[in-house]
Amino acid sequence: MNQTQSIHILLADDHPPLRKGLALILNNEDDMEIVAEASNGREAVELFRQYQPDVALLDLRMPELCGVAAITAIRAEFPAARLIVLTTYDGDEDIYRGLRAGAMAYLLKDTDCDEIIGTIRAVYAGQQRIPSAIGVKLLHRIGTSELSDREREVLQLITNGRSNQEIGAELNITEGTVKFHINSILKKLDVRDRTQAVVRGLQRGIVRLMN
Repeated sequence: MNQTQSIHILLADDHPPLRKGLALILNNEDDMEIVAEASNGREAVELFRQYQPDVALLDLRMPELCGVAAITAIRAEFPAARLIVLTTYDGDEDIYRGLRAGAMAYLLKDTDCDEIIGTIRAVYAGQQRIPSAIGVKLLHRIGTSELSDREREVLQLITNGRSNQEIGAELNITEGTVKFHINSILKKLDVRDRTQAVVRGLQRGIVRLMN
């Protein structure tokens, strides 16, 4: 293989079987070479700095540093970095945050291998690749109001089963302020009550169920 013509790739995913399987597939392509593999977000940033690959594929949910934070850190140091999100999460908030952080493509892990390979080549050539189904969700997200950081915290605590009093104590704010944030959340998510807010938040990837 002529190394100068290879697309050097970094894979970042905390599931070894998936990472190793994808590495095997990509290394089998004449114009691709896996130069590094990361098992968490922090390692992904360090390995990108060390190897400066042509393209990096990153999962969104990784230990130590999430995918969005890793993308943000990499782009801050390497503004021209060509990054692809490859994840199981298709909530419109996940898509929006990944692309806003600087990813050039967003793919789901059940995507056909040929499409993944084609996307790597397209991103290497400087193109953005967003599948139509992902694009529809992204358009929906752009047309909605964004929750503030505090509203996200409140919604996550509601999802965790906390009462208004418990939320106030945890965030060191009054119950009146908690109610104010909840009313704002309901309006922005276009729902009627807390239960619907949790369901909508989970659907959009704004909050997560805690283990």
